[in-house]
Amino acid sequence: MNQAIGGAGYFLIQAVLTLFCLAALLRFIIQAVQADFYNPICQAIVKITDPVLKPIRMALPTMGGMDLAALLVALAVQVALLMVLFSGIAPLTAVVVAPFRLLVLVFDIYFWALLIVVIISWVAPGNRHPGAMLLYQVTEPLLRPFRRIIPPVGGLDFSILAVFLLLYVVRDFLLPGLAAEFGIPRQLLR
Repeated sequence: MNQAIGGAGYFLIQAVLTLFCLAALLRFIIQAVQADFYNPICQAIVKITDPVLKPIRMALPTMGGMDLAALLVALAVQVALLMVLFSGIAPLTAVVVAPFRLLVLVFDIYFWALLIVVIISWVAPGNRHPGAMLLYQVTEPLLRPFRRIIPPVGGLDFSILAVFLLLYVVRDFLLPGLAAEFGIPRQLLR
C-alpha cells in the first residue's frame, strides 16, 4: 500500500512538472511568434504561468520579443524534472541535459501542432475556433519560408511535408548526435 502511494505521488510530481514546463514553453513560443494575446487559450497560459513568471520578469525582462523569464522557468522546471526522473543524476548533468530536452519538447509541440493544422484543413477548412487560430499563428512562421520555396500544387500544400521531414531529421538524428558530443546518453533526451 505504501509503495502504491509513493508511486502515485511520484507520478503526480512528474505530471505537474511536465505540464508546467509545457505551459512555460508555450508562453515563450506564443510570445516569440506574436500570437494574438487576447486569444482565450493564450490568456489561460498567461494566467497559469504568471504567478511564477512575474517575480522573475522583474530581474529578467523581455528582450527582442522573447520572454526570457518563461524560457528560464522552463529550463529550471526541466532540471527539476530530470532530478525527479533520474534520482542518481548529478545537478550539473541535469543543467546540461535540460536545454536538449526542451528542444525535443519544442519539436514535439511543433509536430503535433502541424499535424492538427493538417487535420483541421481537411475536416474544417477556414475554422475560426480560438484553438485553430492559435495553431495557425504558431505554425505559420515556421511554414512561411518553406511555402516560398515549395508552392502549393493543385491545392495541396507540400511545404508542411517538408517541415515534418526537417523536424524528424533534426529531432531524431541531429539533436541526439549533438547531445552525444556532450556525453549525453540518448535515453536522457526522452
